[in-house]
Amino acid sequence: MQSGYYDVTGGMVAQFNRLNVISNNLANLNTTAFKRDNVVIGDFKRIFQNMQDNMPINNNTKEAAKFINASVDRVPRITDQYTNFQQGSLKSTGNSLDFALKSKDAFFMVKTPHGIRLTKDGSFVLNNDGILTTKEGYPVLPKNYFKNSQYIKVPQDSPLVSDKSGNLYSNGNSLAQFYVATVDNLKSLKKDGDGLYKFPSLKNIEPSGKKDIIAQGFLETSNVNPVYEMVDLIETNRLVEMYQRAMSSQMNDLNSDAINKLASVRA
Repeated sequence: MQSGYYDVTGGMVAQFNRLNVISNNLANLNTTAFKRDNVVIGDFKRIFQNMQDNMPINNNTKEAAKFINASVDRVPRITDQYTNFQQGSLKSTGNSLDFALKSKDAFFMVKTPHGIRLTKDGSFVLNNDGILTTKEGYPVLPKNYFKNSQYIKVPQDSPLVSDKSGNLYSNGNSLAQFYVATVDNLKSLKKDGDGLYKFPSLKNIEPSGKKDIIAQGFLETSNVNPVYEMVDLIETNRLVEMYQRAMSSQMNDLNSDAINKLASVRA
C-alpha cells in the first residue's frame, strides 16, 4: 500500500476546505459587519492528543503498531475553524435607521422564527406596523423586552433619534433603548446565516454598560482584508498544485518504477 498517496490526498482535501473559507471571505468583502473566518490545519495525532484526556478508555495501541500508523497520524486536516471578531471600520451613510456598534464584543439582539439571535448588522428598516426590524424582517429587541415582550415601535412619519448609549427618541419622546448585548466568550458564538449568531444560553449574554457604544447614521464594514485573502488564496492554490504533482508521482512514476523492477527480477 502506498501510504504517501493517502498523505497527500488528505493534505489536498484540507486545502480545498481552506479554499472554501477564503472564497467565502472574499464573497462577503462588502457585506455589512461581516467577520472573516479562518481555519487551523493540524493532523490526527494532534487531535487525538488534545482529546485523549477526555476519552473513556486509555490508549492501548501497542508500541509496534504506533510506527505502522505514524504516516496516517500525520495526514494534514482541518482541526479547528474560528471567526475573527476584530472591529471593522465605520462608514457614514446618513440614514437615520443605520446603526453601528463601536465594540467588537457588542451585538444587537433580534427575534427570529428560530429563536433569539445576535447580529452586528445595524442596517434596520420599519415594517408596515412601524416596528424596527432587520432587512430580513426580524424585530430588533429593546432592553426591556424580557419584561414586557414589546418591540421597538416608531410612530408614523416620526424621526427616530438615538444617543450614544442606544436610547431611542421620537419627536422628543422616549421610545425605548436598544438591547446592546455583550458576550462573555466570543468563541462560543456560531454563525447562523444572514449575519446572525447563535449563542449557547441567555446566561452568557448581558446588557452592555458602555455609554458610548452606538453611532447613528453609520454602518460597520466587513473586517475582511482583500490583500491578505488574495495572498492566502494564492498560497492555497500553490499547495493544491504541489499535492497534485505528488499524487501524480505516487500513482505514475513510483508504480511504473516498481512494475519495471519487478518484471526484471528472475525467478
